[in-house]
Amino acid sequence: MKRGKNYTDSLKLYDRSKVYETAEAIDIALQTAKAKFDETIEISVKLGVDPRHADQQVRGVVVLPNGTGKTVRVLVIAKGAKADEAQAAGADIVGAEEIIQKIQGGWFDFDTCVTTPDMMGQVGRLGKLLGPKGLMPTPKSGTVTMDITKAIHDIKAGKVEYRVDKTAIIHCPIGKKSFGAEKLKENLAVLMDAIIKARPAAAKGTYLKSVVLSSTMGPGVKLNYKQAQ
Repeated sequence: MKRGKNYTDSLKLYDRSKVYETAEAIDIALQTAKAKFDETIEISVKLGVDPRHADQQVRGVVVLPNGTGKTVRVLVIAKGAKADEAQAAGADIVGAEEIIQKIQGGWFDFDTCVTTPDMMGQVGRLGKLLGPKGLMPTPKSGTVTMDITKAIHDIKAGKVEYRVDKTAIIHCPIGKKSFGAEKLKENLAVLMDAIIKARPAAAKGTYLKSVVLSSTMGPGVKLNYKQAQ
């Protein structure tokens, strides 16, 4: 694969085979974020689990103390008083059957979907459309709830969902380049703590196999995850 000049220049800034302590790894990731836009800093965590087994799934939500830096468009599917509550709490789009029909027609102009338990009978039909896009509301992620206000406030404050993929890796943002090292370090610590606590009882052997930091357009930097804990 042919790489751009910024990417190849970034590789000269550090030793790709070396495992770095948290502060140094973050500094390198920031130095390699050379794009003209405010790049996202992401973490990739390789876990010692077998995601094919239901009892080795790793999934959860966490509110990053400094947010994600991303403007999140929140859709709430609710009726009556709960729809009014969603409007008051700052939801970007609120609706019921008309929104469900719109999604069935191919509309996905939102980042997160929140709904109430009474609407799940209808929202459940959207599973094949929303599921593959990671937009399907679930009780586990706090997006099927009667506490609409809290759900919206948490999302707007920087709630992120982490989940292991079929290759046993979790990919999750920890903020933007513009955050600076200290805020990224705080977000990283909270996310890593949540992932460590989410270790399934069925997982045997080494749980955290590797942790890599990277910017949107930059190469990966290996992180000493023991020190990150």
